[in-house]
Amino acid sequence: MVAKGAVAVFTRKGVDEKVAKELVDSGYTYTKVARADEKTLRKIEKILGERKLKKVLSAIKTKERAPKMKVAKPPKKVKVSKKQLPSKIDPPGALEQKMVKMLAKSGLELPRAVLQEFVARLDGTDMPDKTLDKVLKLAHERFEGHKIDPNESVGIIAAQSIGEPGTQMTMRTFHYAGVAEMNVTLGLPRLIEIVDARRVPSTPIMEIHLAENIRNDLDKVRAMASDVERTTVIDIADVETDIGSMEVKVKLDKRKMGRKSLTPEDVLKRISKAKGLKGLAEMREGMIVVRCDEPSFKKLLRLSEDTKHTPIKGIEGIHRAVIRKVGNHYVVYTEGSNLEKVLEMEQVDKTLTTTNSTLEIFEVLGIEAARNSIINEATKTLEEQGLTVDIRHIMLVSDLMTNDGDVKAIGRHGISGRKFSVLARAAFEITSAHLLRAGMTGEVDALEGVVENIIVGQPVTVGTGAVNLIWTPAKKKGGDKA
Repeated sequence: MVAKGAVAVFTRKGVDEKVAKELVDSGYTYTKVARADEKTLRKIEKILGERKLKKVLSAIKTKERAPKMKVAKPPKKVKVSKKQLPSKIDPPGALEQKMVKMLAKSGLELPRAVLQEFVARLDGTDMPDKTLDKVLKLAHERFEGHKIDPNESVGIIAAQSIGEPGTQMTMRTFHYAGVAEMNVTLGLPRLIEIVDARRVPSTPIMEIHLAENIRNDLDKVRAMASDVERTTVIDIADVETDIGSMEVKVKLDKRKMGRKSLTPEDVLKRISKAKGLKGLAEMREGMIVVRCDEPSFKKLLRLSEDTKHTPIKGIEGIHRAVIRKVGNHYVVYTEGSNLEKVLEMEQVDKTLTTTNSTLEIFEVLGIEAARNSIINEATKTLEEQGLTVDIRHIMLVSDLMTNDGDVKAIGRHGISGRKFSVLARAAFEITSAHLLRAGMTGEVDALEGVVENIIVGQPVTVGTGAVNLIWTPAKKKGGDKA
């Protein structure tokens, strides 16, 4: 019965009955033939022959059964607990809420920053409500008086407000933080650097604030400053070139090494790993000797220079670190800047550490931080010269420099060179080149700005020029009477 059933399966698929019997008698069922590998098919070929096997395979259309698909279990529902986002602004206090209600009664409104300043100044004083109401009304009056009028040409006012004090600025380099050896560019050159968005300032400086657990410990602060400061072989040793033996000899200064917390083994390890010096350095008689593997004076001289400038410890770009006490704790000031690497250090307070390089802040912390850096640096530069400029003018400049997500200079390579108006670009610099390029490409000037309207002799679209007045005479009632 089993044999007949097995033969019937083959015949239903169109296989000849005799061939099916041969296969079944040899122990090959339909399933075995359908799933047969190369080795099994060769055995069947010996029984049936090549031609018959081909007919069988074409009849049953050998296809391996696909493995059973596992039914995927429905995913478990994940319970998402709603977490409140951290608030960056403190909730209003009792006094602030009281002032808001007072203003609301009078139909007035003041920004929260103004109200918070009131709260800070009135802290600890008991002012009667009547007096407080008068003060708030006076503050509102002053605030409204400080607002910019509609269609005011704020750009020209900002340019004049920053440019005029800029003419009174000095052009010298001053000593920084009371340390004679460290200089910083101040005055007009520094202001020009800021608005030009220089990639590297002429005197890059970092102000590194330390974590609370070490900021008051001078020894730990010194150790941290030593780790930050870039140290090369020439800083801790005398390097001599021995032409006779074709060797470079590094005589280590133990006192200098002690200050940097270094051992001869550390120095040897660094020299051995340096590019161009691998496998050439060895310790001999208390000094490190670098062999020249070629009988060439040129190669020996190059080895000597490479050895002198091999970095041993510290952060790249920071040449010097100076410790200064500010208030109750110590702060590390550096010549040179590498914000990314410094912020990776555990002992550093990442919320206060900063650099005077705006573009470095942009690359590490983003465009908003770069905007704040421009405002802070420009304000600090002007205040150091005893000049007072309304921060709104500086904020306008910084917004213009950073409004498209990149830090642009104010000049022909930045904002002035990217103006939409052809005439405005031509009026700034290289007139003929701008006009020629605009003519070749068929640019159109919509005459929407100040400069281009002045050039063509039209009213400027700012101030009263931005408003059109239409007078409609009143009609007389009842018409004209004789």
